[in-house]
Amino acid sequence: MGEDPNDARPEHAPPKLDLNKPGPGDEPPADRPPADRPPADSGETVMIRPARGGTPRDATPADAVPADAVPAPPRDATPADAVPAPPRDAAPAEAAPQDPAPPQATPTGSFRLPAPAPGAGGPAPWEAPPQNGGSTGTAASAAPAGSFGPADSSGSGFGPADSSGTSGSGFGPADSSGTSGSGFGPPPGGFGGGFGAGAGGPYGHGQAPAAAPGWAGAGTLPPPPSAPPGFGPGGGGGRGESRPLQAVAVGLLNLSCLGLGYVLLRQWIGAAVCWAATAALLLLALPADADGVPLGVLVGYGVVLLAAAADGARRGLRATLSAGAAARRLVLPLALVLLAVPAGGAVAYGSARDEAREEAFQQSLLARLATADALVKAREGVRFDLAESDYTTALDTYEKLALDHPGSRAAKLVPERLDTYVTSVSKPYTDKKYCEAVDPLKHLRELPDTLDAKVLGDRADGFDEPLAQSLYECGAGELRREATKPAHEAFTELATTFPESVYVGQTEKLVGDGLRNAAAPLSDGSAPDPCGTTEEVRTQRSDVAALKGYDLSGPVGDAARAIQKGVFSCGTKQFRDEEYSDAVKTMDQYAKDYPKSPQTAHARTISIAAQIADHEPAAGKKLPPSTVPGGSRMPMVVSNDGKDSVELLYTGPVTGKITLKACGSCTNYGGIREAVDPDAKPCGGSSSKYPKATLQLPAGTYYFLQRRTGSLSSAGETKDSKAVIEPGYTYTNCLYVTSQF
Repeated sequence: MGEDPNDARPEHAPPKLDLNKPGPGDEPPADRPPADRPPADSGETVMIRPARGGTPRDATPADAVPADAVPAPPRDATPADAVPAPPRDAAPAEAAPQDPAPPQATPTGSFRLPAPAPGAGGPAPWEAPPQNGGSTGTAASAAPAGSFGPADSSGSGFGPADSSGTSGSGFGPADSSGTSGSGFGPPPGGFGGGFGAGAGGPYGHGQAPAAAPGWAGAGTLPPPPSAPPGFGPGGGGGRGESRPLQAVAVGLLNLSCLGLGYVLLRQWIGAAVCWAATAALLLLALPADADGVPLGVLVGYGVVLLAAAADGARRGLRATLSAGAAARRLVLPLALVLLAVPAGGAVAYGSARDEAREEAFQQSLLARLATADALVKAREGVRFDLAESDYTTALDTYEKLALDHPGSRAAKLVPERLDTYVTSVSKPYTDKKYCEAVDPLKHLRELPDTLDAKVLGDRADGFDEPLAQSLYECGAGELRREATKPAHEAFTELATTFPESVYVGQTEKLVGDGLRNAAAPLSDGSAPDPCGTTEEVRTQRSDVAALKGYDLSGPVGDAARAIQKGVFSCGTKQFRDEEYSDAVKTMDQYAKDYPKSPQTAHARTISIAAQIADHEPAAGKKLPPSTVPGGSRMPMVVSNDGKDSVELLYTGPVTGKITLKACGSCTNYGGIREAVDPDAKPCGGSSSKYPKATLQLPAGTYYFLQRRTGSLSSAGETKDSKAVIEPGYTYTNCLYVTSQF
């Protein structure tokens, strides 16, 4: 009465083993009813499920069953629970078996072994050799109903007996020496008696059980799995066969940026990582801008994609997918199609980035345009010479935008901006500030020389007339302000630039009339200040005469005649104002400038009278008459008793002057001569000795001024005198010089 091997106690109590109750995945196919036992030659596999429960504490390898712990079958087991023996017509054990298909894992963790091929040789390497001298009869002939396996003669092993009748030492067949096989059998000595009918009764140590068709043979277990149980979705307790295309498909699905490979494998953590990486990339990349995604982000995302693809391929290589066969066939094509997602996304993003860059570029051009517009706006109303540099900068910007970027939005706005530019620059003309408008209009008129014709168009064609008008109006305004010089500068430029303009004729009339109006007071003698007016008209006449391109000979001639009158009027006024020295200069200049003038003689008499009046103011109380008085005249003989020539000026009813030559033999009176000859009298010698001249003077009061010219001793000596001429007399006048020596 030994201890029952099934009393081995694992750490956790195993559930009760019910061999008659099929596990998940063990249901028979739907096209045939389940049978108590498959026929020996049906080729159908037998499902062996490992017992649910723990492993004994003293177990050796995980797949080994301890020799003293054989699971007890249920007491109410029917013959259907017996494992059928292999068919009798099986090939000898020495025949080389074909390579069996690898076992397929089921959801329960068991292995479904393929049936041996028809006409195959001996059993597979893990099957037991044929029983009863190589006979391959059914298990029913070797084991009674209710036995779990055949018992050997000694009842000492779970595997088949060797040739010596002893039990094999493993789960595989015994070797030729009769010792235990080297497979996954029990330790030497076996597991004790068999469960077949024999010496030990129905469950005693009897004959070894016969091998079921398609299974490992009598007394053996299926081969161990080649790898640990798989962990992919839909996998069973172990890995499936290697499927490279499936691995490629899973990897490609992960390359779609959506983690679909992980979704197919039901690896939700990996899928979540892919989703998070893609979401982060989208947050960083969208909306697309000109700078694009940073290179580091792209590299990092690429590394995540490649790692996900590699990991998905690794996981999908042996994973068993839960999808149907038809769906699995679509995985690889779908993966290839879904590669269009990242590719299309990259293309779409590239297009969006290009659009963003183009938009940024367009905005930069518009910013340049706005800067130029601001310059033009800021300088509106500023004097052109101060704003010209900014205007030039803005114009250069417009030209470059139009020529360098003709298709840009900024270039399309250039024509409108040029119109605004023209309006802004010509604003002084619009405001009728003609002098201020001259330079801006000249600038606009010269634009064809500096700006491309395609950009400018015909905008510079309409500035000739405004510029001509501005020059005319500016000159006219300056004339009204008596600014003759700037006015004549504007008129000169007008005639030079636009000789055929109507404003040239208007300028002739304006300038001529202005000159005539200025000279009119001189012509009619109504000028309150003939001297000042004469000088103004003289200057104006000179300026008008200097104008080129105008026919102003008429007004200039009229002004000249007015100036002549003005000069004479000026001299007479100066005489009346007792400005005798100025009157002398004016009348002398008049006589010089107009020698043929009828007033020249009168001007000379006024000058003589002014010279006398400068020494004897009484001589200037009355202006010398312009005509010679009639009546009788009295002679006055004037002699020069001096060694130098003398000039005698006289004024009275008539005015004039005479010059007497020097008396070579005459000497000065007074001093030594008076001491030597006290009785000496001026002009006391022979009359023929003295240079003399006779004056015919009407009666009246006369003022005389003698002025010596000659030696240093008498040069510049003057002497004034007064005489009254009465009718009926002859008068003499001796001119001499007195001296202290």
